[in-house]
Amino acid sequence: MQGTPVASLVIGIASSPAERRHLARLLGGSDAFLIVSTVDQAREFLGVVEAPTTATSPNGPVPAGASQTEAVLAPAPQATAVLAEVAPSPQLPPPDLAVDSDRRVLRWRDQEIDLTRLEHDVLLCLVHAPGQIWTYERLHLEVWGNRHLGRGSDMHSVVRRVRGKLARLNAATTIHSVRGVGFRLAPV
Repeated sequence: MQGTPVASLVIGIASSPAERRHLARLLGGSDAFLIVSTVDQAREFLGVVEAPTTATSPNGPVPAGASQTEAVLAPAPQATAVLAEVAPSPQLPPPDLAVDSDRRVLRWRDQEIDLTRLEHDVLLCLVHAPGQIWTYERLHLEVWGNRHLGRGSDMHSVVRRVRGKLARLNAATTIHSVRGVGFRLAPV
């Protein structure tokens, strides 16, 4: 059946009813989606008996201890099942936006502004995957190197400062909050 399009099935995992409603709104534009409360429910639906020892994400292998919401499960017949909070459509980074890691500088067109280490690291994550939602846990792990979130005020403070710097440069991009989930880089 060469040339037959394969439909994607996005599986979202959210533990509370409020999170499931929010996720349903986020996934509303998807071809097909299923929202469940646990990873085990997703595996049961897909007929996957055991948890994979290592999984693959769109960004490469996911270690066995990684967040369960980052794993990609094996394809089911006529569908690709992705276990994620949101399946973003691939986007290119904004063409005029650059992060100079050597000098720790944010550049928009011909203007530059200095970044702190944390601002640089948060922005670098978001720029390399524009439009993709970075969960609080994943961003905290990548930037701070641990899973502790506390109240998350440290992360929100850094994001607020980066937003301000993007605004000062009049960049056509900003960091959008996805309430209860995380952040993503998006057009203004």
